Amino acid sequence: MTAHIDLERLYREVIPSVVSIYVSRDGPGMGSGSGFVTDGNHVVTNQHVVGSGENADDVEIRFSDGSWRTGRVVGTDVYTDLAVVSVPTLPETVDPLRIASENPRPGRQVAALGNPLGLDGSITTGIVSGASRSMPTSNGFAIPDVVQTDAAINPGNSGGPLVGVVDSDDETDPDPAYEVVGVNRARQGDGIGFAVSPAIVNRVVPALVEDGEYRHSYLRTRTLDVTPTVAEANELDHPRGVLVVDVGEGVEGDDLRGSRYTRTVRGREIPVGGDVIVGIGGQEVHTHEELMRILITETSPGEPVEIDVLRDGAPATLSLVLGERPQPKRRRSRRGRNRRNGRNRDDGGGRIPID
Repeated sequence: MTAHIDLERLYREVIPSVVSIYVSRDGPGMGSGSGFVTDGNHVVTNQHVVGSGENADDVEIRFSDGSWRTGRVVGTDVYTDLAVVSVPTLPETVDPLRIASENPRPGRQVAALGNPLGLDGSITTGIVSGASRSMPTSNGFAIPDVVQTDAAINPGNSGGPLVGVVDSDDETDPDPAYEVVGVNRARQGDGIGFAVSPAIVNRVVPALVEDGEYRHSYLRTRTLDVTPTVAEANELDHPRGVLVVDVGEGVEGDDLRGSRYTRTVRGREIPVGGDVIVGIGGQEVHTHEELMRILITETSPGEPVEIDVLRDGAPATLSLVLGERPQPKRRRSRRGRNRRNGRNRDDGGGRIPID
């Protein structure tokens, strides 16, 4: 069971490992955000924090004890908005924060720590309001599997930890441990904040440390969640899975089939005739978010994968070798990386909203 959070103790034990990050930017002033220590040499933050300035390869890091370090960006991933910064040494009071092994369930108590609006060392509290959300970004794609919370997340909180008590069978444990259950990213509205999930952090961050990048699997499709309206248009018995609207090049093996025409149902033009993806790698797929989560956290480019589909209403299994998702186009040339942008016509399985 999850213990009730002693907020004073959580703050006291966790805040030394939470940092402020300052990045040079065009014009006067500095960009800033938050981050947290994950091992003896690395800080995790958001890509949009370190990618906000011309000289973002080197950043200034301030710890809660007032000490400073110069860090170096060693890896970024724009598709999950994660980045890793190396630091030469840590203050003696700092212990790396543990990343949860599983995504938090709705209702779990959490605390968001960081430096919102320039207010260093702030804490806000709430619960996990929802899981497996999809968060649109300004770059034209969406981050899947994000954690929703009502803990206040404001500008400057980006990159800081969303923290909970480690699950334990003993609610009276006098020495509970704390773990990171999300990397704070943005506020979507009053009482609605989002954080990158532990499942994605545990998958992406080690690759950023080792290789400086994360290679994303690429299905090269646009898809549509099968709602009752879409199911009716495609003469399906049940609304499940995602309909393939169209397919591009770049994936080897059996061909997925895109929709061939449209049909009007209750005043809506619905794509018809494409494969309906209902499973991938032995896991069921009900929504676009599930498809994207599986692609990011459980597959790699160049790997063979079996995709279960409904084709003309009949089940079939296709064997594919996943491609590698290309990096977004750069806004303009700059030293190194971190200032990339672009709008792909899909997210490795891009979603089209209908109803």
